[in-house]
Amino acid sequence: MTTIYFVRHALPDFTIKSDRERPLTDEGKKASFKVLEYLKDKNIDILLSSPYKRAIDTIKPFADSINKDIILIEDFRERKIDSCWIEDFETFSKNQWQDFSYKLTDGESLKEVQDRNINALKNILNTYNNKNIVIGTHGTALSTIINFYDPSFNYEKFVSIKNIMPLIVKFTFNNKELTNISILNNILCQ
Repeated sequence: MTTIYFVRHALPDFTIKSDRERPLTDEGKKASFKVLEYLKDKNIDILLSSPYKRAIDTIKPFADSINKDIILIEDFRERKIDSCWIEDFETFSKNQWQDFSYKLTDGESLKEVQDRNINALKNILNTYNNKNIVIGTHGTALSTIINFYDPSFNYEKFVSIKNIMPLIVKFTFNNKELTNISILNNILCQ
């Protein structure tokens, strides 16, 4: 069995417009220690992450606690929305969930994000079979992975987790076949 804990980043500082460099808020930094507490007895073998600062920093306290490096995987990055900041994110997001090929001029569609993330996940399953893995990730990227395995995960379900930061979703695989997905949204609220 391969167990993967996808950890959606904690609360970021949205005043920083650079997606790649956006840090955690003080609240987000505190929440990263709740992630550490949850993961500490899970016998994690490998830590991977999106190269974005908020994803790395959410799992870094845990990585430090078990003295393991975080391997950055570019393909686990969040989707590119466009080259400029958009104010009406809700309408944009709804359009993308209604049409997985919808994108702005300089951005990615959800289909492109899903394909990129699923290819990265399949490589991880080939490389780290029968390991316990943590992957630092993002809300939309993670949602497209869930949707790949469970097409009923739609816009409404995305909205239901959109503001949960951090969020852990546990995937269990037997070889490369998914056997279970558990959205663990209450464990970090304690």
